[in-house]
Amino acid sequence: MIIKVCGMREPENIRAVKALGVDMIGLVFSRRSPRYVASVPSCAGLLPDYACIDGDVMSEGSPVSRVGVFGSDMPQNIITAAYNYKLDYIQLHGKDDEIMIDNLRHTLRDDICPGIKFIKAIGISTSKDFELCHRYKGLADMFLFYGIDDVNRRSDVRFDWTLLDCYDMDIPFILGGGIGPDDAVEVLSIKHPMMAGVNLNREFESDIAVKDTALLGKFISVVRNG
Repeated sequence: MIIKVCGMREPENIRAVKALGVDMIGLVFSRRSPRYVASVPSCAGLLPDYACIDGDVMSEGSPVSRVGVFGSDMPQNIITAAYNYKLDYIQLHGKDDEIMIDNLRHTLRDDICPGIKFIKAIGISTSKDFELCHRYKGLADMFLFYGIDDVNRRSDVRFDWTLLDCYDMDIPFILGGGIGPDDAVEVLSIKHPMMAGVNLNREFESDIAVKDTALLGKFISVVRNG
């Protein structure tokens, strides 16, 4: 079970979350997000090796993958972030990312970030939304499924997880969308063969971009040992 903790920014909090044995740390590069990594005073701009975090904590201790989270952005901005922050994954939330991924794969994998992988985020409200996945065959290495609520214009909310039975591709996915501390047992009940892990974010926060390590620790213990 891959544990991806997204929306992280604060040095000591990243250290504490890494110590829990998580697999991926998500860094948000969308300027619209309150979790934007460069919005803290010491992170004004793209700094090599995430230098705004004392001693590059992302490289300390056990290995953890760095995931850069982008909305609709210019390719050069994504390339710059991937290089400066030594990203292992690029997670895209744009509407039509097929050409973007194809171009970035060729540009980054050749010389700049060899081996970088791509996560395509897809909002789910009905079974028909999974049809979008087929556009990314041969492009995305992994999907992130999250819920969308058109009524309240919210994203990253819970959706009906029984809809996952409609997903029929062989590309692994991470389940997101409002997963909280009390959902560990229900997560374990999902038996889809392509489910690779979970994305955890705001439901585990004590403040914006600050994760409650006690809540995370309990959740991880259940899904890893349950």
